[in-house]
Amino acid sequence: MELRNKPVDLRRLSHDDRESYRPQATAQSNARVRAQQAAIAWQANTQPRTQTSTPGSGGFTMGRAAQHMRLREEGAEVARSKELKPDTSVYVNDVYQ
Repeated sequence: MELRNKPVDLRRLSHDDRESYRPQATAQSNARVRAQQAAIAWQANTQPRTQTSTPGSGGFTMGRAAQHMRLREEGAEVARSKELKPDTSVYVNDVYQ
């Protein structure tokens, strides 16, 4: 994109337009456009990433899957320990009689 801004002859503007004319605003907008174009050009010339470490792809750690596995194992261990405990409801009534 080519920016063409010819200089404005203030003598040709009306009095109101002459007072409201701000060349700094056009310069700022032109600088902003040039910066955006430079960012786009720089991004187009960068090498694509070859190693992905995005969430959900596995990355370097397992992330949420590891937590789910730990919680499943913990739940299974608690269930197993409950199965191994003796049933105390049978003995509680006989203790004080």
